[in-house]
Amino acid sequence: MGKYQLDAKSQVAVTKFHEKQKPAKSDKKQQLEKIRAEYLKKKQKQSDK
Repeated sequence: MGKYQLDAKSQVAVTKFHEKQKPAKSDKKQQLEKIRAEYLKKKQKQSDK
């Protein structure tokens, strides 16, 4: 551990805290799908004009 020893309950609390602080890890496939959908939507709007 470190300088301070934590009991089991405190360790769980610290772990939860760090999980909340971590930025959400997005899936690459989801991100590509999102970008593709936006691109198709833009393309559709351009063709409508």
